Formats: sequence, C-alpha cells, structure tokens
Amino acid sequence: MKDNDTKRLSRLTAILIQLQTKQLITATTLADKFEVSIRTIYRDIRALEQSGVPILTEEGKGYSLLEGYRIPPVTFTESEANALITAEKFVLKNKDASFVKEYTEAISKIKSVLRQTTKENANLLSDRMAISQNNSHSRTSNHLASLQLALTNFSLTVIEYQKAGDGKATKRTVEPFALLSTQENWLLVAWCRLRKEFRLFRLDRIKTLSVQSEKFEPHKITLQDFFALSQKEN
Repeated sequence: MKDNDTKRLSRLTAILIQLQTKQLITATTLADKFEVSIRTIYRDIRALEQSGVPILTEEGKGYSLLEGYRIPPVTFTESEANALITAEKFVLKNKDASFVKEYTEAISKIKSVLRQTTKENANLLSDRMAISQNNSHSRTSNHLASLQLALTNFSLTVIEYQKAGDGKATKRTVEPFALLSTQENWLLVAWCRLRKEFRLFRLDRIKTLSVQSEKFEPHKITLQDFFALSQKEN
C-alpha cells in the first residue's frame, strides 16, 4: 500500500471517529483538523458513503451519522466511562505535551463508541470535576510519547541534554529503561553509553531527541531491581 493510500485510510477512519464523537460537524472543521482541502473532505465523505456508512448531510450545517450507527462494537459501563473521564482530568494536567495529545486522541475514540446516555453522563461528570495541580496547564516537555515507543521497542535514542549546573548541553546515546512521573516532571531512567551506568534524565531538560533504528539488548533487571540497587548506592 502506498503512503498516500495509507494516509487516506487513516484519515477516513479518523473522520468516521469524529462523526461518531460529534452530533454535527462541518467540512471546514474537518479540513482544518486534517490539514487538507475542503474538496478532499468532500471526496472522503463520498468514499465513506459508498462503503456503506450512513452519513446524513444538512445543507449549510454539516454532516452527522444516522442515529444508532456505531463502530467498532465495543461497549463500556457508565462506571468504566467515569473512570476514563477521571483519568482524563489528570492527564490534561500533565507536563508532557505529547502525552496529553496522544491521550486526548485515544479518549476521543473511546467516547465515540459510548452509548448516547452514557456519553451525556460522562460529559456531565467531566464538567463537574476539577484537578487542582498544574492549573496553568503549562507543558515542560514533549518527548514522552517517543520515549514510550523507544522503551518498548528497545531502540537506541540520542538526546541533547541540558545539565542543571552550568546549563551546558551534551549529546548522549541512551538505552531507555523506565519512565517515572513526579508531580512536576517526567523522568527517564536509561543506560547512558557515555557514563556507562543508569542515569535519570528530566524530560524538561531534553532539548532534542532522536529515536534510532538501531536496537539494544534488553536489560535483564526489573524496575524493582533498579530501585533496590539505587537504595543500596544511596
């Protein structure tokens, strides 16, 4: 499959999710979201209709799905939906912009398959909940999503890291091992090939990050082993 075909298939799926999430959405809104022309959105809508998706068009207002049409066949109880909404409130306060973006996209997909009454109750709960930490919604890093993939795929990662003392930045090749969350920042636990030991790196001090195609051998210790070793050294 060509890259253009892959991108279009991904966009068609995302458009369908948007239609399931919202009661009414315009072609202009879709075009802005996916950074394509309105004419492209018209073609995408026509392709979805030809594939059997029951899209309703309201002249001058936008598109919506026929009531009751839902994919995929996944259901959540109201308690499960409430748990996800609660988690979303904490995530939106997170310091890492990439994590917030990925979770927001994921929760949008989940909301799209909720029953209408469950969705309405979940939205009500969302409006009636507040988390007091990070009220400014400030973001101090944008690397968490990339590091999560590097960690699970055992990919060498090159970072430009700014030290706390003199503020100088050094380039490091690291082997991502674990990710820790504090109230203010995320921390990367990684084997540093420069220092030949495990080091902690604050994500807000990583200036640039590049995940490499080269793989590294998974470390044999667990996160609990790492904590135990750290306590012994201290």
